[in-house]
Parts: sequence; structure tokens; C-alpha cells
Amino acid sequence: MSAIPIRQFDIWVANLSKRMGTEPGKQRPVIVVQSNLLNEARYPSTWVCPLTTCLSQNASILRVYVNKASNGLDANSEIVVDQLRAIDNIRLVRQIGQIPLSVQKSLQKNLEIILR
Repeated sequence: MSAIPIRQFDIWVANLSKRMGTEPGKQRPVIVVQSNLLNEARYPSTWVCPLTTCLSQNASILRVYVNKASNGLDANSEIVVDQLRAIDNIRLVRQIGQIPLSVQKSLQKNLEIILR
């Protein structure tokens, strides 16, 4: 893992292999969703949501759209909210950007809905 600090709403490339069932696998971008309270304490694992370039038309609560403009992504993507998971920090390969404030708010709202 890089010495770059982990911050909430950062986009990181993470190695999610070996996948099981419906889990996203391979090396792919993820959004850090855990509080900076844990990030600053250098907690050894991090809560993330993976991103996908397979865009969905009818999953407004389970997906949050992210435009590739000025955030380090190669393609327009969606945050896969229902695949929230904790990963060991060793899986974090490199930090590539951060999602904009409007996407942060949508993600927080959708996480709140699915975690109620």
C-alpha cells in the first residue's frame, strides 16, 4: 500500500481478487466510505464501495453515477452501493482521485437507505 493517506470519498484502485459469487473482482476503482476518524487512526482495513463501468438504468438506490471528468477515472462509472465491504489496506494499490461533493451526498443518502 502507498504511504498516501486514505481519506473518505477518495477513489483508489484496489485489488479485489479473488472474487466469489456476485462480488466484483479483479483490480478496479473503489470509493473509500469509512470515516476519516478511522482513516486517521491508520486502521488496518477500510470500508469501500467498488465502481463499475457496466452502467445500469434501473438501480437508482443501488448505484450512484460518477462522471469520469477530472477525478482520475478512465470511463464513466457507477458506485455499486450494495457491494459495500471492508478490505485490508494491503489491497489498496494507488489513489487516483476523489468524487465530487454532489456524488458524495448521493452516496451518503443511498448508504443510509440500504443500511436502515
